[in-house]
Amino acid sequence: MSPQQYSASSVRQLAAVVDGMVGRVSEGRLRQLRMVVGMFDRAVGREEMPGRASRAAQQLFTWASLRAFWGLAVEGQLRHWERDVGKPLPEWTQRIVRDCLKILAREVLPAGKTVRLPSVANPEPKATVGGRSLDVLYRGMADLAGQGPLERDGTTLSYEDRTRLLAIVAVMLDAAPRSGELAAQSMAELATGEVAVAVRRRQQKASPNRVEEIAALAEVGTEAARSVLGGWVERVSEETRQRVLAAVAQLQPLPEVEWYPLREGSQVAVRRWLKVRQQLVKSLPPEGAETALWVSIVPSKAGPPGVPLRAQGLRQAYARGITALNRVMAGQHGWEPLPTTMEQVRRSANAVPSKELPAG
Repeated sequence: MSPQQYSASSVRQLAAVVDGMVGRVSEGRLRQLRMVVGMFDRAVGREEMPGRASRAAQQLFTWASLRAFWGLAVEGQLRHWERDVGKPLPEWTQRIVRDCLKILAREVLPAGKTVRLPSVANPEPKATVGGRSLDVLYRGMADLAGQGPLERDGTTLSYEDRTRLLAIVAVMLDAAPRSGELAAQSMAELATGEVAVAVRRRQQKASPNRVEEIAALAEVGTEAARSVLGGWVERVSEETRQRVLAAVAQLQPLPEVEWYPLREGSQVAVRRWLKVRQQLVKSLPPEGAETALWVSIVPSKAGPPGVPLRAQGLRQAYARGITALNRVMAGQHGWEPLPTTMEQVRRSANAVPSKELPAG
């Protein structure tokens, strides 16, 4: 929505602030900020909110306004879709909303003015996948990729979808890329013969992803280190903050590109996907030929089959494919349902980069 479409003056001002942040923040963060603006739009005017909250954007960040807003948000009363109203916000979503509130307060309030923000518990990371489940998945990977269409109890996983899914899982098990790093992979990130794959690490994420290493070096708890790295400095003392920052400064930066050897079964899965990918990319016009390793299988809002998958699309494709695969494989000897979250599988992998560049 454009700022003019909001009824309250305060929300219109806040929307204009967010529009002015285009180019300064990532597209993902921009979507999150606009989501919070929409939540404010649904909150202002309710009896729980102070009347002055409708007048100016600064009034949205008084404690009276934020306390009421937060209560409504956590209860799920400010959701965009009517069918979802009343569903409590998950802790990770609460964390995103709080981060957005902090960013918006910094933009709206005068310099030096502090704002009291609601607290959010640090959710525990979801459990990783047991080694036995990963071994079963890996052993069956090449066989599954080569079989005909799988169908059971009305659930079907097409050959193309299954081939891409198993290639993605193979690379995740051997290289442990994050979804954004996976989406950024191009054909150039495959070594000759598909014997290895490169992962371009996102340097802006390097420190938070090394939180345990930083905590040990700073001799502080992991939650304290995570708070400093995440910008929640109000949760820790100044001494702790300085120790964590000093530890970060001591760390050597991660390599920009790391190469990981692919096991034989992974190579088979990737090669089968490359054959499918070639047919998909052929349907694109010559000027639209893409070099992305992971591409779409069916038409979507992003374009025809063969266009690059973004991180969100990869996560959705993985979740959809794993859900179907779990149903199809249910009851097979040795099969245990796999998590539908990529991060759980990624954190389970024990990937070790190669010390030498692959030939070719």
